Amino acid sequence: MIRALSTLIESRIRKAEAEGQLTGLAGEGRPLPDRPGDALIDAGTAVGHRIMAEAGALPEEVRLKKALDAALQDLDRAAPEDRKAAMARVADLQMKHAIAREARMKFMR
Repeated sequence: MIRALSTLIESRIRKAEAEGQLTGLAGEGRPLPDRPGDALIDAGTAVGHRIMAEAGALPEEVRLKKALDAALQDLDRAAPEDRKAAMARVADLQMKHAIAREARMKFMR
């Protein structure tokens, strides 16, 4: 089954190349953008997130991850008297991110 699918995909790619459908695309001739976060999730989810991001609609999980990353940077730079509040913000965002991630995982089952 997998071999048949692979053969079908290859034939479709060759047909599209022959018809010139794969030339003049956005980003042609440039390296793919570096998306290290995509290595941690499956390819289908990464593509879905990228499509939604390009359309301006980020999933809650991604929005929370960005906020968490920013909060972690703020914690690193926080003055000693501000560390407790920064740590509380990081903990809150970690919890919310974990809940959103778990919800997505349950939905995908």
